[in-house]
Amino acid sequence: MTGEARAPAPPASAAASTSEGGHAVDHDEVLDRLRAICLALPEATEKLTWGDVVTFRVRDKIFAMFEHDHHGRDENRTSVQLKAPPGGQETLAGADPQRFFRPPYVGHKGWVGIRLEGDVPWALVAGLVEESYQMTAPKRLTATLPNRNQ
Repeated sequence: MTGEARAPAPPASAAASTSEGGHAVDHDEVLDRLRAICLALPEATEKLTWGDVVTFRVRDKIFAMFEHDHHGRDENRTSVQLKAPPGGQETLAGADPQRFFRPPYVGHKGWVGIRLEGDVPWALVAGLVEESYQMTAPKRLTATLPNRNQ
């Protein structure tokens, strides 16, 4: 991608651990998979922010944030936070509260958090990433995306 900035992966000490459910989580692998989804979008870039949060941006506006145990407050949670359309956060968290949650700092703005542990529904994650990107990117860029019937 043009203008792509790559942030370093999380520290090796955080590379693999066990989530609350006992599933081993390889944070580098999860981040690499999320990175591939995000950076495939037009003009998407990556930037390490707030010490340990990997953000994905379009024209310097954040559309996705990857966190692992941010500030040690998240019980070793690995997640991505995305913009969601009105009502999206409530719908997703209501349907599957073990997977979806209202994230701190941005939850009051309608963003939704997705736990990236266990059997991650990557097709759903990719669709939600694209939706967040479309809510953030200029119309000229979103017009270049393939038309998907979801």
